[in-house]
Amino acid sequence: MLEKLFKLKEHNTNVKTEVVAGVTTFLTMAYIIFVNPSLLKMAGMDYGAVFVATCLAAAIGSLIMGLWANYPIALAPGMGLNAFFTFTVVLELGYSWQSALGAVFFSGVIFTVLSIFKVREWIINSIPLSLRLGIAAGIGLFLAMIALKSAGIVVDSPATLVTLGDLSDPKVLLAILGFFIIVSLSYRRVLGSVMIGILVVTVLSMVLGLNELQGIMSAPPSLAPTFMQMDLAGAMEVGMLSIIFAFLFVDLFDTSGTLVAVAQQGKLLDENKRLPRLGRALMSDSTATMAGAALGTSTTTSYIESTAGISAGGRTGLTAVVVAALFLLSLFFSPLAGSVPAYATAGALFYVAVLMTSGLAEVDWTDLTEAAPVFVAAIAMPLTFSIANGIAFGFITYAGIKLMSGRRDDVSVSVLVLAALFVLKFMFLQG
Repeated sequence: MLEKLFKLKEHNTNVKTEVVAGVTTFLTMAYIIFVNPSLLKMAGMDYGAVFVATCLAAAIGSLIMGLWANYPIALAPGMGLNAFFTFTVVLELGYSWQSALGAVFFSGVIFTVLSIFKVREWIINSIPLSLRLGIAAGIGLFLAMIALKSAGIVVDSPATLVTLGDLSDPKVLLAILGFFIIVSLSYRRVLGSVMIGILVVTVLSMVLGLNELQGIMSAPPSLAPTFMQMDLAGAMEVGMLSIIFAFLFVDLFDTSGTLVAVAQQGKLLDENKRLPRLGRALMSDSTATMAGAALGTSTTTSYIESTAGISAGGRTGLTAVVVAALFLLSLFFSPLAGSVPAYATAGALFYVAVLMTSGLAEVDWTDLTEAAPVFVAAIAMPLTFSIANGIAFGFITYAGIKLMSGRRDDVSVSVLVLAALFVLKFMFLQG
């Protein structure tokens, strides 16, 4: 049955290799079951329900990708967009988390439509690489700001907006230690380095009496507080359009980047250097996003950590199915997840931020018409606490500078249209 489903021999693999690859991928991304509930809890959502939604969304997305698209790609709620969901959409703009879930659902619907009509490729190809790098880096800096805030390293200041926190606070020191552990273990290629860092800080916190163990295993919490609670009508307000676009835009690039990375590392491209079953892979991602919104979590997307499983030999969807099974098993560890304090996940957030900003090395800094928009897009996200604003500023800056510099040929029609729409948005729909 497994041979018929996944064509193991055709991909030069076997069940044992695929299982090992699945476990490897899961261990590199399992931190999301701790981080995602802690972030969405700040938006007013029930921690236990979000924990269950996170595990189920990851399992459903990975199952669809494995069984339908037959790719060793795992899915889970995406980092960056969960922070945008909480800190920008809910806490800053004042929308309810139910409306935010509605926006996530609609972004998934649009993603599905774009995939069906093969518009996705046109959109991706028409957006300059420099802008894509700037947006990814900006999300990284956005996560870094949230991590520093969660750790207590950066606090608010009436005089300077932000200032240094109390570095003598044990919680701050533990957060810093967690980051050091994660980076050191990652450098040494230790499997599950992020999860190890989170758990070490959590245990030390309990030893020092700063936190209490709520248990390790139990029946899964109720999903009722978030299940089908999305407000679709609230998500259709005019002011939510840019938010839906931000969810969609980032998911598009996350998925595309992950598919390219996995295909190259796993040598999954066909003789024409194209990815077979691309449509199914994209539909798997968009379906997972809609399912995740219905369950009660932010955008579910393909994880670049899937390349860890590829490195371990994973070549088929069986790898993703193993990941799905492990996420379902994780449902019974909700007390352990609930014992993890926010400062224990801060190091993980900051580590992911480092990875996301690394793309800045690929920017041509000698060309100011490329470098300036990248910098604007990247710096605007943490300083305005909004991924949507960073994307908008990036497009407007890119189009404006290129046109004024006599580089009209560098600007595609889609970039001009999007820049114009963003200008109109700031003129008439600010806030």
